[in-house]
Amino acid sequence: MWIKWVICAFLLMLGLSACGKTKPTPFSITTDGGTWNLVWSDEFDYKGLPDPEKWGYETGFVRNNELQYYTEKRAENARVEGGVLVIEARKDGDSVSGATHDITSASLHTKATATWTYGRIEVRAQLPPGVGTWPAIWMLGVNIDEVGWPTCGEIDIMEHVGYQPGVVHANIHTKAYNHVLGTGKGSRITISEPYEDFHVYAVEWFEDRMDFYLDDQLYFTYENENAGVDTWPYDAPHYLILNLAIGGSWGGQRGVDEAMFPTQYLIDYVRVFELAE
Repeated sequence: MWIKWVICAFLLMLGLSACGKTKPTPFSITTDGGTWNLVWSDEFDYKGLPDPEKWGYETGFVRNNELQYYTEKRAENARVEGGVLVIEARKDGDSVSGATHDITSASLHTKATATWTYGRIEVRAQLPPGVGTWPAIWMLGVNIDEVGWPTCGEIDIMEHVGYQPGVVHANIHTKAYNHVLGTGKGSRITISEPYEDFHVYAVEWFEDRMDFYLDDQLYFTYENENAGVDTWPYDAPHYLILNLAIGGSWGGQRGVDEAMFPTQYLIDYVRVFELAE
């Protein structure tokens, strides 16, 4: 089951890709939710560090008692090559700001560059193999610094923990509904070896609901209860985050397989659409 991943990794080392995009970027698409026009994307059709006009970085030890130190502008942890974004977790003892960190990784975000209220956000990605991995595609309200989490709202388009390789999750977190209170809202779907192939993870975000998809399959809907911001803080801008965590309160529940390092989270593209009028 590792064969395709090894081939893809080898091709990426050569600067080639047989594992990513096969079609041109669409200007519009039609789904069950309607017709959507492309308003923002990164196709990763360049080489080097992620485009600074589109991506910023979280740095340090950020949340959830995770083991990785998030680095900034370090190609070993985040780079574009072979037509894909590679987010790589490494056990390399990197020295950053005068301190040595056993495990390093990257978390990219659009907080300072692009935010959205409503739309279709889709990411085509191949998830990293290994027990202890915790990759995610998610969004936070831009007012997080003023109101804090979870009042700002969180949209988890995709979460995956390596000890459950055949399952992906979608969740939302609000002041009323979140995992800390035990009231979180979400669902899961089974998937065959998501570290072997690329899949499209998407949310279609409307004023009255959010629909979450794996490829073309709808598996979770969260509806606006019209009960105010405690249950629906989603009439305000949110920004996107792509990260690969290691260990932590969820990802590390069954330990971390240190033999997996380095392990790679591959993102073929990120596309944001708005509903056509």
